[in-house]
Amino acid sequence: MSRVNGERTLLLMRHAKSGYPPGVGDHERPLAPRGIREAALGGDWLRANQPDIDAVLCSTATRTRQTLDRTGIDAPVQFRESLYDTTTGTMIDEINKVPDSVDTLLVVGHEPTMSSLALGLARDEGTDVAAVQRISEKFPTSAIAILKVTGNWKDLQLDGAALIGFHIPR
Repeated sequence: MSRVNGERTLLLMRHAKSGYPPGVGDHERPLAPRGIREAALGGDWLRANQPDIDAVLCSTATRTRQTLDRTGIDAPVQFRESLYDTTTGTMIDEINKVPDSVDTLLVVGHEPTMSSLALGLARDEGTDVAAVQRISEKFPTSAIAILKVTGNWKDLQLDGAALIGFHIPR
């Protein structure tokens, strides 16, 4: 898919609702039944509205892997330990490593990093104020922030994208 005006799409998806089984560490927590359903709904929305996902970056946590699996997205995936329990800066560093051949990137991660990243990347120009408000209030499980990035992934930095939408699959 060729870029329009040099724009790329960055999709930030929080993992689906996870369970809290006794004796299971945070990294290994699986999806709850609601999460399994909502991750599939998120996948339905992504396939209908963002059908050309070229690549995925995903945390190594069980719940993020299961979320991605349930979306049914068929794109090359890189699982990164650095996306688990991380900072906005580390997330940007990982996105900066994505090759320029990728026009649409899906990142599956965790809160509070996903909301901080979406809000931190959002510049005034072209950003949907209602989406900013909704994310500021809550970035629920399975939610997806949609950002437009102009230029190369290696150049992405804070205030470097337009937040154009926010979808909560329910």
